Amino acid sequence: MEISGERDERTEGALAAGVAAGLERLIGLFRSLSPPDGLSLTAAATLATLERSGPRRLTSLAAQEGVTQPAMTQLIARLQDSGLVGRDSDPTDGRVVQVRLTDQGREMLARRRGVRAERLASILARISPQDQAALTAALPAIDALTSAQRNGGLLAPSSAGHAGPFT
Repeated sequence: MEISGERDERTEGALAAGVAAGLERLIGLFRSLSPPDGLSLTAAATLATLERSGPRRLTSLAAQEGVTQPAMTQLIARLQDSGLVGRDSDPTDGRVVQVRLTDQGREMLARRRGVRAERLASILARISPQDQAALTAALPAIDALTSAQRNGGLLAPSSAGHAGPFT
């Protein structure tokens, strides 16, 4: 005899395993769609976080992106040297540095998204209208999944937004 809670746990476990496997495939697709512009996925995700949430402390960025503070410090130094981010003193505490996205960083994100959208459009044109409709129907669930993660998941919370972690 199967108890409802046990069945729900197995169903949730199967869903989690299926979603995790699908995410692995999507990350591969995402990487293939991204232009070869020298930005790592962590660098691009950091820029996208700054775009969504505004200026942030290094410690907050490191926690959000799942890297150590020294690694984030090095990444921000490289992004600053490239003109993609800037550093400013925190208006409430001059000892603290806030990292912000520059106009050049915003332009880089827009270019990357444009290239990916063009490449993805050609792939979408090759799948059935039913699969296109299924992808459209799944978008709200994907947003809910990412929001749930940000609002209490494995990483530090950030502001909601549709740009996604990889840009």
